[in-house]
Amino acid sequence: MGRLRNQICVLLLVLITPSKVVSQTSSNSVTVSGVVLSEGSNQPIEHVAVRLCDGGGNLMEQTTTVQTGEFYFRGMRRGRYILTFEANGYRTTDFQLDLSYASDKGMTIYMKPVAKQSAAGPTGSVVSAHELSMPQAARELVASGKKKVYVDKKPEAGLQDFRHAVAEAPGYYEVYREIAMAYLTMGKADEARGNFRKAIELSHDTYGDAEVGLGTLLVEKGEAGEGEKAIRRGVELNPNSWMGFYELGKLDLGREQLDLALKSAERARELAPNTPFVYRLLANIHMRQKNYGELLADLDAYIKLDPDSAAGFRAAQMRQQVAQEIARQNPASPKESKPQ
Repeated sequence: MGRLRNQICVLLLVLITPSKVVSQTSSNSVTVSGVVLSEGSNQPIEHVAVRLCDGGGNLMEQTTTVQTGEFYFRGMRRGRYILTFEANGYRTTDFQLDLSYASDKGMTIYMKPVAKQSAAGPTGSVVSAHELSMPQAARELVASGKKKVYVDKKPEAGLQDFRHAVAEAPGYYEVYREIAMAYLTMGKADEARGNFRKAIELSHDTYGDAEVGLGTLLVEKGEAGEGEKAIRRGVELNPNSWMGFYELGKLDLGREQLDLALKSAERARELAPNTPFVYRLLANIHMRQKNYGELLADLDAYIKLDPDSAAGFRAAQMRQQVAQEIARQNPASPKESKPQ
């Protein structure tokens, strides 16, 4: 099966190459707005991180809900998108958005609360309570800053709001993670690193999202040992961090520790089952394990989530070639079933 593995390696490299899936030719733009409510109580959820990704799962913009649970993205081109909603104390929720033919679109998103954990350790609900304890003026500045960074693409302006927020509430450690993210969008890794560390320090090492952010940055800068340590600490603090598990899976895959990589990737899939690039990681792992049946299942899932983008077309092409090569190598095996 050496030839098959070589072909799959090449195809996977093609598959994981980021690509734009939104048409750049249409002059029409669309506004997407919505409200996020808690399932069961129908209460609006404030401070939900709303991420707008292209059909391949690549982050394009980010905003946060206001006190009424509302959010919006303006000036969107027609195409297919993925919206990801993440909030402390709630399960991550993904939404497939097709704006190929739609006019302005409104929606209501319901997020399911996670079961409360023991008070023995830090939990998402503790973080949420901390944020809610901050002055309203500071929280409004944070919401304004996030919009400027992720929606308006004006990180310098967002930084001004974040700095005013910490001046208003010096103990608002979550803001330093947002400052770090703003610096990352500006390509200033050293400043980002310092602010991730500031968030961790002020939280007395209880803020998992900052740990994951710092760890991911350290890994990207070649400090894999320290980076992995931070990511693992972040996952310990926030067991619902799908991004933390995703990054751990990538690290273990790079070390050929395939069983560990698979365990982390499967956890990321459990937490964010509608995130396409999680299935890219699973596909790489199953390819290394020569588990071609599971590889085909990964590709089926990816195609289902992202059928019409350039990456989705490449995944479909790859699936066909893998199935054909398996049939060629094993002519006596049953005919490969088509993806559902």
